Amino acid sequence: MSVMVPILECADTREIAESLSARESMTNDKVAAIVKDIVADIRKSGDEALFEYTERFDGVKLNAENVLVSREEIEKAYATASREWVLAMQEAARRIREFHEKQKQNTWVNFEKGMALGQKITPLRSAGVYVPGGTAAYPSSVLMNVIPAKVAGVKDIVMVTPPGKNGGVSYPLALAAADIAGVDRIYKVGGAQAVAALAFGTESIPRVDKITGPGNIYVAMAKREVFGYVGIDMVAGPSEVLVVADASANPAYVAADLLSQAEHDPMAAAILVTDSSEIAQQVQAELARQTDLLPRRDVIEKSLSTYGTIVVCNSLTACAEVVNGIAPEHCELYVADPYSLLPYIENAGAIFLGAYSPEPLGDYMAGPNHVLPTSGTARFFSPLSVDDFVKKSSIICAGREALEEVCDQVMLLAHSEGLDAHANAVAMRFGKEIRG
Repeated sequence: MSVMVPILECADTREIAESLSARESMTNDKVAAIVKDIVADIRKSGDEALFEYTERFDGVKLNAENVLVSREEIEKAYATASREWVLAMQEAARRIREFHEKQKQNTWVNFEKGMALGQKITPLRSAGVYVPGGTAAYPSSVLMNVIPAKVAGVKDIVMVTPPGKNGGVSYPLALAAADIAGVDRIYKVGGAQAVAALAFGTESIPRVDKITGPGNIYVAMAKREVFGYVGIDMVAGPSEVLVVADASANPAYVAADLLSQAEHDPMAAAILVTDSSEIAQQVQAELARQTDLLPRRDVIEKSLSTYGTIVVCNSLTACAEVVNGIAPEHCELYVADPYSLLPYIENAGAIFLGAYSPEPLGDYMAGPNHVLPTSGTARFFSPLSVDDFVKKSSIICAGREALEEVCDQVMLLAHSEGLDAHANAVAMRFGKEIRG
Protein backbone atom coordinates (compact mmCIF):
# COMPACT_ATOMS: atom_id res chain seq x y z
CA MET A 1 0.00 0.00 0.00
CA SER A 2 1.32 3.44 -0.90
CA VAL A 3 2.04 6.11 1.67
CA MET A 4 -1.03 7.95 3.00
CA VAL A 5 -0.63 11.72 2.70
CA PRO A 6 -1.55 13.43 6.00
CA ILE A 7 -4.63 15.65 6.25
CA LEU A 8 -4.05 18.79 8.33
CA GLU A 9 -6.41 21.43 9.63
CA CYS A 10 -5.95 24.90 8.15
CA ALA A 11 -3.82 26.92 10.54
CA ASP A 12 -0.45 28.62 10.49
CA THR A 13 1.30 27.26 7.39
CA ARG A 14 4.74 28.69 8.15
CA GLU A 15 6.03 25.23 9.01
CA ILE A 16 5.04 23.93 5.55
CA ALA A 17 6.59 26.95 3.84
CA GLU A 18 9.81 26.61 5.83
CA SER A 19 9.99 22.89 4.99
CA LEU A 20 9.74 23.66 1.28
CA SER A 21 12.36 26.41 1.46
CA ALA A 22 14.76 24.08 3.30
CA ARG A 23 14.74 21.63 0.36
CA GLU A 24 17.21 23.81 -1.53
CA SER A 25 20.14 22.57 0.57
CA MET A 26 22.31 25.29 -0.92
CA THR A 27 24.37 25.74 2.24
CA ASN A 28 26.62 22.72 1.69
CA ASP A 29 30.02 24.13 2.62
CA LYS A 30 31.92 21.20 1.12
CA VAL A 31 30.25 21.63 -2.28
CA ALA A 32 30.69 25.40 -2.09
CA ALA A 33 34.44 25.00 -1.58
CA ILE A 34 34.75 22.56 -4.50
CA VAL A 35 32.77 24.85 -6.79
CA LYS A 36 34.80 27.90 -5.76
CA ASP A 37 38.03 26.10 -6.72
CA ILE A 38 36.61 24.91 -10.05
CA VAL A 39 35.45 28.41 -10.98
CA ALA A 40 38.82 29.90 -10.02
CA ASP A 41 40.69 27.26 -12.08
CA ILE A 42 38.56 27.87 -15.18
CA ARG A 43 38.97 31.62 -14.83
CA LYS A 44 42.75 31.25 -14.56
CA SER A 45 43.52 28.41 -16.99
CA GLY A 46 40.64 28.39 -19.49
CA ASP A 47 40.46 25.40 -21.81
CA GLU A 48 43.23 23.54 -20.01
CA ALA A 49 41.24 23.42 -16.78
CA LEU A 50 37.92 22.92 -18.59
CA PHE A 51 39.09 19.79 -20.41
CA GLU A 52 40.85 18.47 -17.32
CA TYR A 53 37.64 18.69 -15.24
CA THR A 54 35.61 17.18 -18.10
CA GLU A 55 37.89 14.15 -18.18
CA ARG A 56 37.87 13.86 -14.38
CA PHE A 57 34.10 14.16 -13.85
CA ASP A 58 32.65 12.88 -17.13
CA GLY A 59 35.34 10.43 -18.20
CA VAL A 60 35.59 12.04 -21.64
CA LYS A 61 38.66 13.53 -23.33
CA LEU A 62 37.79 16.70 -25.21
CA ASN A 63 39.82 19.35 -26.95
CA ALA A 64 39.29 22.59 -28.85
CA GLU A 65 38.54 20.63 -32.04
CA ASN A 66 35.74 18.38 -30.76
CA VAL A 67 34.12 20.35 -27.90
CA LEU A 68 31.78 22.15 -30.31
CA VAL A 69 28.77 20.12 -31.47
CA SER A 70 28.82 19.71 -35.25
CA ARG A 71 25.90 19.98 -37.65
CA GLU A 72 26.33 16.28 -38.35
CA GLU A 73 25.78 15.49 -34.65
CA ILE A 74 22.61 17.58 -34.67
CA GLU A 75 21.29 15.73 -37.71
CA LYS A 76 22.03 12.41 -36.00
CA ALA A 77 20.06 13.64 -33.00
CA TYR A 78 17.07 14.32 -35.24
CA ALA A 79 17.39 10.76 -36.54
CA THR A 80 16.85 9.42 -33.00
CA ALA A 81 13.56 11.32 -32.68
CA SER A 82 10.20 10.29 -34.04
CA ARG A 83 8.44 12.52 -36.57
CA GLU A 84 5.61 12.98 -34.05
CA TRP A 85 8.05 14.23 -31.40
CA VAL A 86 9.60 16.74 -33.80
CA LEU A 87 6.17 18.04 -34.82
CA ALA A 88 5.11 18.34 -31.18
CA MET A 89 8.27 20.26 -30.31
CA GLN A 90 7.81 22.57 -33.28
CA GLU A 91 4.22 23.28 -32.22
CA ALA A 92 5.35 23.91 -28.65
CA ALA A 93 8.04 26.28 -29.92
CA ARG A 94 5.45 28.16 -31.98
CA ARG A 95 3.16 28.61 -28.98
CA ILE A 96 6.01 29.63 -26.67
CA ARG A 97 7.28 32.15 -29.22
CA GLU A 98 3.81 33.60 -29.77
CA PHE A 99 3.28 34.09 -26.01
CA HIS A 100 6.67 35.70 -25.43
CA GLU A 101 6.28 38.06 -28.39
CA LYS A 102 3.54 39.76 -26.35
CA GLN A 103 6.08 40.51 -23.60
CA LYS A 104 8.32 42.64 -25.81
CA GLN A 105 8.73 46.28 -24.87
CA ASN A 106 9.78 49.10 -27.15
CA THR A 107 12.06 52.05 -26.57
CA TRP A 108 9.96 55.11 -25.77
CA VAL A 109 10.54 58.85 -25.30
CA ASN A 110 8.07 61.45 -24.02
CA PHE A 111 8.54 65.16 -24.79
CA GLU A 112 7.12 67.65 -22.31
CA LYS A 113 8.07 71.19 -21.17
CA GLY A 114 11.39 71.30 -22.98
CA MET A 115 12.54 67.89 -21.71
CA ALA A 116 12.64 64.46 -23.28
CA LEU A 117 12.44 61.51 -20.89
CA GLY A 118 12.28 57.87 -21.83
CA GLN A 119 13.62 54.35 -21.70
CA LYS A 120 15.82 52.51 -24.18
CA ILE A 121 15.38 48.75 -24.51
CA THR A 122 18.53 46.88 -25.59
CA PRO A 123 18.84 43.09 -25.89
CA LEU A 124 21.80 41.40 -24.25
CA ARG A 125 24.58 40.60 -26.71
CA SER A 126 24.85 36.97 -25.61
CA ALA A 127 23.24 34.37 -23.38
CA GLY A 128 24.30 30.94 -22.18
CA VAL A 129 21.83 28.12 -21.54
CA TYR A 130 22.76 25.20 -19.30
CA VAL A 131 21.05 21.90 -20.15
CA PRO A 132 21.56 18.95 -17.77
CA GLY A 133 22.35 15.51 -19.07
CA GLY A 134 20.97 12.05 -18.42
CA THR A 135 17.57 11.63 -16.75
CA ALA A 136 17.52 15.31 -15.72
CA ALA A 137 17.49 16.51 -19.34
CA TYR A 138 14.19 17.96 -20.51
CA PRO A 139 14.06 19.12 -24.13
CA SER A 140 11.04 21.27 -23.28
CA SER A 141 13.25 23.32 -20.96
CA VAL A 142 15.58 24.05 -23.87
CA LEU A 143 12.68 25.75 -25.65
CA MET A 144 11.66 27.65 -22.54
CA ASN A 145 15.17 29.04 -21.95
CA VAL A 146 16.13 29.81 -25.53
CA ILE A 147 12.99 31.20 -27.16
CA PRO A 148 12.55 34.22 -24.83
CA ALA A 149 16.17 35.17 -25.57
CA LYS A 150 15.54 34.87 -29.31
CA VAL A 151 12.39 36.97 -29.05
CA ALA A 152 14.28 39.58 -27.02
CA GLY A 153 16.81 39.91 -29.84
CA VAL A 154 19.86 38.25 -28.29
CA LYS A 155 22.29 37.71 -31.16
CA ASP A 156 24.44 34.91 -29.77
CA ILE A 157 22.87 32.07 -27.77
CA VAL A 158 25.27 29.39 -26.55
CA MET A 159 24.21 26.10 -25.02
CA VAL A 160 26.30 23.79 -22.85
CA THR A 161 25.34 20.21 -22.01
CA PRO A 162 27.38 17.33 -20.54
CA PRO A 163 29.19 14.94 -22.88
CA GLY A 164 28.35 11.26 -23.12
CA LYS A 165 30.91 8.49 -22.77
CA ASN A 166 31.01 8.13 -26.55
CA GLY A 167 32.21 11.70 -27.04
CA GLY A 168 28.80 12.95 -28.13
CA VAL A 169 26.26 14.47 -25.74
CA SER A 170 24.60 12.53 -22.97
CA TYR A 171 21.08 13.31 -24.22
CA PRO A 172 20.87 13.71 -28.02
CA LEU A 173 17.26 14.97 -28.09
CA ALA A 174 18.49 18.12 -26.38
CA LEU A 175 20.41 18.89 -29.59
CA ALA A 176 17.29 18.61 -31.72
CA ALA A 177 15.39 20.81 -29.25
CA ALA A 178 18.19 23.38 -29.35
CA ASP A 179 18.07 23.45 -33.14
CA ILE A 180 14.29 23.92 -33.15
CA ALA A 181 14.65 26.75 -30.61
CA GLY A 182 17.40 28.49 -32.59
CA VAL A 183 20.56 28.02 -30.50
CA ASP A 184 23.66 29.36 -32.30
CA ARG A 185 26.32 27.07 -30.82
CA ILE A 186 26.36 24.02 -28.57
CA TYR A 187 29.30 22.82 -26.49
CA LYS A 188 29.79 19.38 -24.93
CA VAL A 189 30.67 20.45 -21.40
CA GLY A 190 28.70 20.30 -18.17
CA GLY A 191 28.87 20.86 -14.44
CA ALA A 192 30.30 23.81 -12.55
CA GLN A 193 33.14 24.00 -15.06
CA ALA A 194 30.69 24.73 -17.90
CA VAL A 195 29.04 27.52 -15.90
CA ALA A 196 32.46 29.05 -15.17
CA ALA A 197 33.42 28.80 -18.85
CA LEU A 198 30.28 30.71 -19.84
CA ALA A 199 30.89 33.32 -17.17
CA PHE A 200 34.55 34.07 -17.93
CA GLY A 201 35.16 32.58 -21.36
CA THR A 202 37.89 30.19 -22.43
CA GLU A 203 39.85 29.76 -25.64
CA SER A 204 36.99 27.61 -27.01
CA ILE A 205 33.88 28.93 -25.28
CA PRO A 206 32.81 32.58 -25.45
CA ARG A 207 31.93 34.65 -22.43
CA VAL A 208 28.21 35.43 -22.20
CA ASP A 209 26.20 38.17 -20.50
CA LYS A 210 23.68 35.94 -18.74
CA ILE A 211 23.37 32.25 -17.81
CA THR A 212 20.03 30.46 -17.49
CA GLY A 213 18.93 26.87 -17.12
CA PRO A 214 18.57 24.21 -14.39
CA GLY A 215 21.19 21.89 -12.96
CA ASN A 216 22.30 19.94 -9.90
CA ILE A 217 23.68 21.50 -6.72
CA TYR A 218 27.12 22.00 -8.32
CA VAL A 219 25.61 23.89 -11.23
CA ALA A 220 23.35 25.93 -8.96
CA MET A 221 26.20 26.90 -6.65
CA ALA A 222 28.42 27.74 -9.63
CA LYS A 223 25.73 30.13 -10.85
CA ARG A 224 25.75 31.76 -7.43
CA GLU A 225 29.54 31.94 -7.48
CA VAL A 226 29.71 33.73 -10.85
CA PHE A 227 26.75 36.05 -10.26
CA GLY A 228 27.95 39.63 -10.47
CA TYR A 229 30.45 38.81 -13.20
CA VAL A 230 27.51 37.64 -15.28
CA GLY A 231 23.73 37.69 -14.85
CA ILE A 232 21.81 34.55 -13.90
CA ASP A 233 18.13 33.68 -14.03
CA MET A 234 17.56 32.17 -10.60
CA VAL A 235 18.81 29.36 -8.38
CA ALA A 236 15.92 26.93 -8.70
CA GLY A 237 15.08 24.30 -6.11
CA PRO A 238 12.96 21.12 -6.42
CA SER A 239 9.58 21.33 -8.14
CA GLU A 240 6.25 21.87 -6.38
CA VAL A 241 2.54 22.12 -7.08
CA LEU A 242 -0.29 23.36 -4.87
CA VAL A 243 -3.85 22.55 -5.92
CA VAL A 244 -6.77 24.50 -4.47
CA ALA A 245 -9.89 22.35 -4.84
CA ASP A 246 -13.52 22.71 -3.75
CA ALA A 247 -16.36 20.21 -3.64
CA SER A 248 -16.84 20.49 -7.42
CA ALA A 249 -13.43 18.99 -8.16
CA ASN A 250 -12.89 15.48 -9.46
CA PRO A 251 -10.65 13.82 -6.83
CA ALA A 252 -9.06 11.53 -9.42
CA TYR A 253 -7.98 14.54 -11.50
CA VAL A 254 -6.64 16.35 -8.44
CA ALA A 255 -4.60 13.33 -7.38
CA ALA A 256 -3.25 12.89 -10.90
CA ASP A 257 -2.10 16.52 -10.97
CA LEU A 258 -0.39 16.19 -7.61
CA LEU A 259 1.39 13.04 -8.73
CA SER A 260 2.60 14.72 -11.92
CA GLN A 261 4.89 16.81 -9.72
CA ALA A 262 5.71 14.15 -7.14
CA GLU A 263 7.29 11.97 -9.86
CA HIS A 264 9.91 14.63 -10.64
CA ASP A 265 12.12 14.10 -7.64
CA PRO A 266 12.05 12.71 -4.08
CA MET A 267 12.23 16.34 -2.92
CA ALA A 268 9.31 17.52 -5.07
CA ALA A 269 6.29 18.77 -3.14
CA ALA A 270 2.61 18.05 -3.86
CA ILE A 271 0.08 19.96 -1.74
CA LEU A 272 -3.72 20.03 -1.77
CA VAL A 273 -5.57 22.87 -0.05
CA THR A 274 -9.34 22.50 0.09
CA ASP A 275 -12.46 23.72 1.87
CA SER A 276 -14.01 20.24 1.61
CA SER A 277 -13.18 17.47 4.08
CA GLU A 278 -14.80 14.98 1.72
CA ILE A 279 -12.54 16.00 -1.17
CA ALA A 280 -9.54 15.78 1.15
CA GLN A 281 -10.33 12.17 2.03
CA GLN A 282 -11.17 11.19 -1.56
CA VAL A 283 -7.93 12.69 -2.90
CA GLN A 284 -5.95 10.97 -0.14
CA ALA A 285 -7.37 7.63 -1.27
CA GLU A 286 -6.81 8.42 -4.96
CA LEU A 287 -3.17 9.32 -4.32
CA ALA A 288 -2.59 5.89 -2.80
CA ARG A 289 -4.48 4.11 -5.59
CA GLN A 290 -2.83 5.90 -8.50
CA THR A 291 0.66 5.74 -7.02
CA ASP A 292 0.50 1.94 -7.10
CA LEU A 293 -0.11 2.09 -10.85
CA LEU A 294 2.70 4.43 -11.88
CA PRO A 295 6.18 3.40 -13.12
CA ARG A 296 8.00 5.98 -10.95
CA ARG A 297 6.32 4.70 -7.80
CA ASP A 298 9.51 4.69 -5.72
CA VAL A 299 10.22 8.36 -6.44
CA ILE A 300 6.59 9.33 -5.85
CA GLU A 301 6.39 7.55 -2.51
CA LYS A 302 9.54 9.29 -1.26
CA SER A 303 8.18 12.65 -2.36
CA LEU A 304 4.72 12.16 -0.83
CA SER A 305 6.03 10.71 2.43
CA THR A 306 8.14 13.80 3.07
CA TYR A 307 6.46 16.69 1.28
CA GLY A 308 2.96 15.49 0.39
CA THR A 309 0.34 17.44 2.36
CA ILE A 310 -3.43 17.96 2.38
CA VAL A 311 -4.75 21.03 4.20
CA VAL A 312 -8.44 21.58 4.99
CA CYS A 313 -9.60 25.19 5.45
CA ASN A 314 -13.00 26.66 6.31
CA SER A 315 -13.28 28.78 3.14
CA LEU A 316 -11.69 29.34 -0.26
CA THR A 317 -10.36 32.72 0.86
CA ALA A 318 -8.59 30.91 3.70
CA CYS A 319 -7.20 28.53 1.07
CA ALA A 320 -5.85 31.55 -0.82
CA GLU A 321 -4.09 32.71 2.35
CA VAL A 322 -2.34 29.34 2.52
CA VAL A 323 -1.28 29.72 -1.11
CA ASN A 324 0.19 33.15 -0.43
CA GLY A 325 2.04 31.87 2.63
CA ILE A 326 3.63 28.99 0.70
CA ALA A 327 4.16 30.92 -2.58
CA PRO A 328 4.20 27.77 -4.75
CA GLU A 329 5.89 27.32 -8.10
CA HIS A 330 2.66 25.98 -9.66
CA CYS A 331 -0.81 26.78 -8.32
CA GLU A 332 -3.95 25.14 -9.71
CA LEU A 333 -7.32 26.70 -8.90
CA TYR A 334 -9.51 23.66 -9.43
CA VAL A 335 -12.72 25.27 -8.17
CA ALA A 336 -16.15 25.99 -9.60
CA ASP A 337 -15.38 29.68 -10.23
CA PRO A 338 -11.59 30.08 -10.49
CA TYR A 339 -11.74 33.65 -11.80
CA SER A 340 -13.43 34.82 -8.60
CA LEU A 341 -10.61 33.31 -6.53
CA LEU A 342 -7.81 34.57 -8.79
CA PRO A 343 -7.63 38.12 -7.30
CA TYR A 344 -6.82 36.61 -3.90
CA ILE A 345 -3.73 34.78 -5.19
CA GLU A 346 -0.70 37.04 -4.71
CA ASN A 347 2.24 34.63 -4.59
CA ALA A 348 2.57 31.93 -7.26
CA GLY A 349 4.87 31.28 -10.19
CA ALA A 350 2.12 30.12 -12.56
CA ILE A 351 -1.62 29.92 -11.93
CA PHE A 352 -3.78 27.33 -13.70
CA LEU A 353 -7.55 27.90 -13.79
CA GLY A 354 -10.19 25.20 -13.98
CA ALA A 355 -10.54 21.47 -14.47
CA TYR A 356 -8.91 21.35 -17.90
CA SER A 357 -5.78 23.38 -17.15
CA PRO A 358 -3.49 20.76 -15.56
CA GLU A 359 0.07 21.78 -14.75
CA PRO A 360 1.61 19.58 -17.52
CA LEU A 361 -0.16 21.77 -20.09
CA GLY A 362 2.03 24.63 -18.86
CA ASP A 363 5.11 22.44 -18.87
CA TYR A 364 4.89 21.69 -22.55
CA MET A 365 2.37 23.35 -24.79
CA ALA A 366 0.41 26.32 -23.40
CA GLY A 367 3.07 28.96 -24.17
CA PRO A 368 3.89 30.73 -20.87
CA ASN A 369 7.33 29.92 -19.54
CA HIS A 370 7.75 26.91 -17.27
CA VAL A 371 10.97 28.23 -15.72
CA LEU A 372 9.39 29.38 -12.46
CA PRO A 373 10.44 30.50 -8.98
CA THR A 374 10.52 27.68 -6.43
CA SER A 375 10.89 27.22 -2.67
CA GLY A 376 8.76 30.24 -1.77
CA THR A 377 10.65 32.68 -3.98
CA ALA A 378 7.46 33.45 -5.92
CA ARG A 379 7.05 36.09 -3.21
CA PHE A 380 9.60 38.20 -5.10
CA PHE A 381 10.64 36.37 -8.32
CA SER A 382 8.79 35.98 -11.62
CA PRO A 383 8.82 33.39 -14.41
CA LEU A 384 11.63 33.58 -16.96
CA SER A 385 10.61 36.06 -19.65
CA VAL A 386 11.80 38.34 -22.43
CA ASP A 387 12.61 40.90 -19.71
CA ASP A 388 15.40 38.61 -18.50
CA PHE A 389 17.25 39.08 -21.78
CA VAL A 390 17.09 42.85 -22.20
CA LYS A 391 18.60 45.88 -20.49
CA LYS A 392 16.75 49.11 -19.84
CA SER A 393 18.55 52.44 -20.05
CA SER A 394 16.98 55.74 -18.96
CA ILE A 395 16.94 58.61 -21.48
CA ILE A 396 17.18 62.23 -20.28
CA CYS A 397 17.41 65.23 -22.59
CA ALA A 398 16.74 68.76 -21.27
CA GLY A 399 16.79 72.08 -23.04
CA ARG A 400 18.23 75.22 -21.44
CA GLU A 401 14.88 76.49 -20.19
CA ALA A 402 13.91 73.16 -18.68
CA LEU A 403 17.20 72.90 -16.78
CA GLU A 404 17.00 76.52 -15.65
CA GLU A 405 13.52 75.90 -14.24
CA VAL A 406 14.86 73.35 -11.75
CA CYS A 407 18.41 74.69 -11.45
CA ASP A 408 18.06 76.10 -7.93
CA GLN A 409 16.31 72.97 -6.64
CA VAL A 410 18.99 70.67 -8.06
CA MET A 411 21.67 72.85 -6.43
CA LEU A 412 19.79 72.89 -3.12
CA LEU A 413 19.52 69.11 -2.99
CA ALA A 414 23.15 68.65 -4.04
CA HIS A 415 24.39 71.07 -1.33
CA SER A 416 22.22 69.30 1.27
CA GLU A 417 24.05 66.06 0.50
CA GLY A 418 27.46 67.72 0.66
CA LEU A 419 28.05 67.29 -3.07
CA ASP A 420 29.12 70.78 -4.09
CA ALA A 421 30.61 69.68 -7.43
CA HIS A 422 27.21 68.28 -8.34
CA ALA A 423 25.69 71.69 -7.70
CA ASN A 424 28.49 73.41 -9.63
CA ALA A 425 27.88 71.27 -12.74
CA VAL A 426 24.46 72.91 -12.97
CA ALA A 427 25.50 76.35 -11.74
CA MET A 428 28.25 76.69 -14.38
CA ARG A 429 25.66 76.65 -17.14
CA PHE A 430 24.00 79.80 -15.83
CA GLY A 431 27.01 81.85 -14.79
CA LYS A 432 26.70 80.80 -11.14
CA GLU A 433 30.06 79.03 -10.76
CA ILE A 434 30.64 77.98 -7.17
CA ARG A 435 33.93 79.05 -5.62
CA GLY A 436 35.27 77.76 -2.32
